[in-house]
Amino acid sequence: MTLKNNLWKPCLLIILLAAGLLCVYAVGRYHDDSSGGSRFNMSQLNAGPVQPQTQDQDGMRRQSPRGQSPGQEQEGGRRINPEGASVPNTGTENSANLSNGLLIYAGIFFMLSCAVCYLAVRRKIKLDPDQAKWLILTLLGVGFLLRVAAATLMSGHPFDISTFRSWATAAANNLFQVYDSGRSSDYPPLYMYILFIAGKLGSLPVLSGYYPLLLKLPSMIADIATAFLIYRVARKYLSQELSILLSAFYVFNPAIIINSAWWGQVDSFFTLIAVLGVWALTEKKMGLAGSLFIAAVLMKPQGIIFLPVLGFELIRQKSLKSLLKTAAGVLGTALLVVLPFAVHYDAGWIFRLYAQTIGEYPYASVNAFNLFSLLGANYKSDELPWLFLNYHIWGLIFICLVTAYSWFIYIKAKSTALIPAAALLQIAGVFTLATGMHERYLFPAAALAILAGVYLRDRRLWFLAAGFSATIFINTHVILFGTLQGMSRAAYSPIMIMTALGNVLLLIYLGKVLLDLAHIHKIKAAPTIAAAAQ
Repeated sequence: MTLKNNLWKPCLLIILLAAGLLCVYAVGRYHDDSSGGSRFNMSQLNAGPVQPQTQDQDGMRRQSPRGQSPGQEQEGGRRINPEGASVPNTGTENSANLSNGLLIYAGIFFMLSCAVCYLAVRRKIKLDPDQAKWLILTLLGVGFLLRVAAATLMSGHPFDISTFRSWATAAANNLFQVYDSGRSSDYPPLYMYILFIAGKLGSLPVLSGYYPLLLKLPSMIADIATAFLIYRVARKYLSQELSILLSAFYVFNPAIIINSAWWGQVDSFFTLIAVLGVWALTEKKMGLAGSLFIAAVLMKPQGIIFLPVLGFELIRQKSLKSLLKTAAGVLGTALLVVLPFAVHYDAGWIFRLYAQTIGEYPYASVNAFNLFSLLGANYKSDELPWLFLNYHIWGLIFICLVTAYSWFIYIKAKSTALIPAAALLQIAGVFTLATGMHERYLFPAAALAILAGVYLRDRRLWFLAAGFSATIFINTHVILFGTLQGMSRAAYSPIMIMTALGNVLLLIYLGKVLLDLAHIHKIKAAPTIAAAAQ
């Protein structure tokens, strides 16, 4: 199926202009009616006395301290936000409409993905280079504009957006003393620079009405940047048609959109850094890889999950030059990010911040639909016994086993092409089998599965990308819209059971696929483009 050039560009231009007009209309309406519908009035979020609170490392709603049962932070049916302000359960009807609309979109998306995949495999889509260039630019542009429009429908998760706004305001006032501002800032320092920019922009009178959108903007941009990276890497190894399809799958993926445009979280930004680090390591850019891997850790503590992959490659190379390049990248980036903050604190400040943050989640699962939720242990203390050990000890054992298996696969394959797959195994394994996991921690798996499929040229990894996208979306959707309707924690339900079981089965299948690739195929030379499409 070849599209005529004389119709190609005008059609793309019309689509892009339509998306632009929709974006302008939505943003204009948001400014005029920022508290209507399901959007939460930010003045309500910031009203009331400021009280000391405990927050988690993602700027999420605070978790109950050890010894206090979850949900005790509720007062009279009103949830307490991280700054101490009570948030009414408003917009229930509209949030239900948005929820249903998103579910319909997700269903259509996955069905269309199957249909387009079939056409691609059957080689029914043909593009010339000029068409491919304009198509990918249009897809990325439309993806961004529609994200901005969608972001106006909901100010975001009320407690997370309120927390980020608080931190952004504090950072804008005094960036390098944000950790002693009395706002319980427990995020690592890298994202504080981004919040500083958002806070400065949000303080401008002309932009003050768009504060929630400004807080979401970095993640929405990161979505598009990740999709473009997928396209560029895939174009190096696969056909241009398949490369565009993989990028489009990420751009319009509901699991990605719900996190950045609706929830307002920063997982997309973290994922971009992690994926860039994996790409740099795969391409043997050791200094850049070290810089990006430590940047991921300085963005979120979950970045530690990926560090073993960096170690795998250093051990495989056994090169002093590579080690020195990596160390220089790690040390240089760490000093650049941390030192401006450290001037105001003692030498052990950053280590105490991480220790405090990591120790804030004494639960087997924190709304993550994983093995422990499957066992009915969501929001149960990780000190409770299971079999002959407690949940926490089992989680540590599983982390060690996942890392050991990743290392076994890596040394078996003896190729940098397995790096994205090893990173995927790390994040999927830790999310599924470790304690203290939140619902969004599996988020990087979608991008990493696509990238792994590109480097290994195995379509099973793209099926895993679809599978992980489905479970990520379901888990995020349940928690986000449940919270908007007053839910403090996910109930043990068929949805939780099926999604958690799905994650366990996807992890097992991933392990089998990687064993096949490492043990049987030995990461042979890349097959032809036609073979990759088939």
